[in-house]
Amino acid sequence: MILIADSGSTKTDWALLTANGQSTRVQTDGINPFFQNEDAVRETVSNQLLPKIGHLLWAGTITHVFFYGAGCTPEKSPIVAAAVRSVFKKAQVEVASDMVGAARALLKQEKGIACILGTGSNSCYYNGSSIEWGVPALGFILGDEGSGAVLGKRLVADVLKNQLPESVKNKFLTQYNVTQADIIEHVYRQPFPNRYLAAFSRFCAENIEEESVRRLVYDHFEQFVQRNLEQYFTPQTKQQMPVGFVGSIAYYYRDILTEVLQAHGMRLQQIMQAPMEGLMEYHKKDIVPTQV
Repeated sequence: MILIADSGSTKTDWALLTANGQSTRVQTDGINPFFQNEDAVRETVSNQLLPKIGHLLWAGTITHVFFYGAGCTPEKSPIVAAAVRSVFKKAQVEVASDMVGAARALLKQEKGIACILGTGSNSCYYNGSSIEWGVPALGFILGDEGSGAVLGKRLVADVLKNQLPESVKNKFLTQYNVTQADIIEHVYRQPFPNRYLAAFSRFCAENIEEESVRRLVYDHFEQFVQRNLEQYFTPQTKQQMPVGFVGSIAYYYRDILTEVLQAHGMRLQQIMQAPMEGLMEYHKKDIVPTQV
């Protein structure tokens, strides 16, 4: 049996896969070594994960744990690895970034470009086995084009600067019952302004039939392609190398995102809401018969 984790700061999705093809999916709190020490990670695995999968385990069943997560840089990954090993003592443990997880889920062993478009955004060139390089994301203030946070930021700024039709502006202000002062307070003085702004991006999906909103979303993805994806290609490689996406923003706006990619002559591989299904497929090769 093998165990796969796809983790963010809010939640962790786990999948337990057996040699006979069965799988079990569970969820725990998020794990992020930038904000948690080894003891905190171990507590989540021991107190939240084990009670949900314990009835499926017996001595020596889990041979490998593959953990993909936000904050799992080379410097921070050992924190997660040590905590997981302390719980699953006989398992080999591999910890990698969420970007590696996205690349493996989307591209398997194929060369291409993998992208994450969620609250934040990121991208990389994947050579079929590892990430070679990536355009820096830089966060929602300096970068993160294509993300929910930047889409929300653009929407809010257009509302407050009267760049959208009056009807759209009034609908936004009524729906969220916010004032300019409220928005300024949350963005400049409260924690996690990126999450606050990303929450507004849903308004675009709900009102995508409005031409002004659709133009805003189209331009949002146009900026992501121009400032990020174009750097990965030469004119000769655009149709040869696939581009894949994971994340809620890519998934819910997939029609417009596809349109933008086609306009740039890029080859879309697939768009996934979350990487777990792709990771389960990728790691089938690592399942070995249980040794008791």
